[in-house]
Amino acid sequence: MSSKADRKTAREAVATYHEAQLAALVERVGAAVDGFRDGQLDALEVDQVLLQYSRAAKELWKFCNAGDVESVATAVREQLPLDWWERGAPRARR
Repeated sequence: MSSKADRKTAREAVATYHEAQLAALVERVGAAVDGFRDGQLDALEVDQVLLQYSRAAKELWKFCNAGDVESVATAVREQLPLDWWERGAPRARR
C-alpha cells in the first residue's frame, strides 16, 4: 500500500493534468465563440462545439476520477496520447 504522501502527490498530478486538459478544451470553445462574433461560424456550428466540449469534459472527468488515483497519475506521467476533444466527438449514426 502506498503512503499518504504518495497519494497526495498523485492527486496533485491528476489535478494539474485535469486543469491543463480542461483549459485546452475551453480554448476551443473560446475560438468558436470568437468565430461566431466575427461572422465565421453560425449559432448551430457553435452549438456543436459546445456539445462536443461538454462530452469531452465529461470523458476527461471520468478518466481523472476513475478508480485508484495512483493508477491515473501513472497514466498521466506516461503521457498516454488521449485526445479529449476527439473523445467528445459525436458518434456516427448508422
